[in-house]
Amino acid sequence: MSEEAIPAATLIVVRDRAGAPPELLMVERAQGMAFAAGALVFPGGRIDEADRALASELGIDAAAVAAVRETVEETAVPAGLVPSPTEQGAAALQRALVADQPFSELLIGSGLGLDAAALTPLARWVPKFHAVRRFDTLFFVAKCPAGDWRPQVVEGECARAAWVAAQDVLDLDRDGEARLIFPTRRTLERLALHASFEAIRADALAHPIEPVTPWVEDRNGEKFITIPAHLGFPITQEKLDGLWRG
Repeated sequence: MSEEAIPAATLIVVRDRAGAPPELLMVERAQGMAFAAGALVFPGGRIDEADRALASELGIDAAAVAAVRETVEETAVPAGLVPSPTEQGAAALQRALVADQPFSELLIGSGLGLDAAALTPLARWVPKFHAVRRFDTLFFVAKCPAGDWRPQVVEGECARAAWVAAQDVLDLDRDGEARLIFPTRRTLERLALHASFEAIRADALAHPIEPVTPWVEDRNGEKFITIPAHLGFPITQEKLDGLWRG
């Protein structure tokens, strides 16, 4: 494994529900993926040179460009795009991205812009686990555009996508019916504390964005993976034994 982390971004798209916890857009990674195969994660991926070029042109963070691009490519949910396209327009963008058409050209051709202000940084994860690849990932939160967005997945990258409540995913993980990597589990525990997108956003703004690099602590002969206590995560330790760290 290379010591140099790969810059990446992920987007937590939040959909409010009346009288119920908000839903989050999550995807199940395909079994053949090199990193976190079969895990439930938020849409996202590495930041590429085209993202950096577009970000420089627009005067925004390249991580925001990558987060929006990857979310559209993986789910056809156009969070962060203005004006919000139709469902058919978003699906067309997804097909074009899968066909490797440049995101910048697609935005111009569709009359769309990137609303970086719609994305709020929540955390920056830089794990050093024994994974095939190591990522330096900026997590954003954004509100789902108005409408009944049904996520569409791309064969080979995601097995499925769905809107799910944070606690429901944690319950599936506890019961062995879902797989979560450490950063996703800690993030879901944090999101489960809040009853709306605005509460999640307020929590994000209330805490610093610092690299979260878990470490191992020995307590009474047991090893725990640990993260800092001041970054907003309600659970900061987990037993190393049996921890899936794909």
